[in-house]
Amino acid sequence: MEEKTNQVVLLGAWPSGPCTRVALALKLKGIPYKYVEEDLTNKSELLLKNNPIHKKVPVLLHNDKAIAESLVILEYIEETWSHTPNILPCDPYQRAKVRFWVNYFDQKICPAINPILISRAEERKKAIENLNEMIKVFYEGVKKDFREEFPYCKGKCLGLLDIVVGAHAGNYKVINDALGMEVIHTQINSQFLSWMDALREHPLVKDTLPPHDKFVAKFIEKFGPMN
Repeated sequence: MEEKTNQVVLLGAWPSGPCTRVALALKLKGIPYKYVEEDLTNKSELLLKNNPIHKKVPVLLHNDKAIAESLVILEYIEETWSHTPNILPCDPYQRAKVRFWVNYFDQKICPAINPILISRAEERKKAIENLNEMIKVFYEGVKKDFREEFPYCKGKCLGLLDIVVGAHAGNYKVINDALGMEVIHTQINSQFLSWMDALREHPLVKDTLPPHDKFVAKFIEKFGPMN
């Protein structure tokens, strides 16, 4: 028997991709929840109590039980509210492939963004080349593994891979505008960008991604003039 869904709280921060992931999954499943914005420069007692190890967002509180780390939370949502739409395939092999590429994205692509933001000139150029190569490997691998079942196209439901990737790379134009240059190259990764543009048009994604101009300003505030 599924637990009540009226005691769900998400502790988050609006610029956080991992928090956007969780919000997307909750909305997709139709789970009512309360959102609590955290000031990460002055963390609340609620956050420190419920994530004493990492002391970071997101944290999901379900009937006063705390779950931390976005990928763990997404799996918890899928298992606890097992009604459709499902964000993971039913087939164990397909689920394993989705998890593999989700981990690749988190472990390889996400960490490759920061060197671009903090470097300049030739170092930044090399960091951008490195990112584009990893995205190319990622996209080609995903396309090969899923073929016609490729994660998202118009008319289909969002899956775990769409949620995880779209919550971050769906903001690619923010980084372009903050740096004043094209970071993910259209010539190399046009299909990946087409995937992101399609995701950005999904009503839930459009409603959940941070406002573009506000996010650009946040990047500049955090990293200073970047071009």
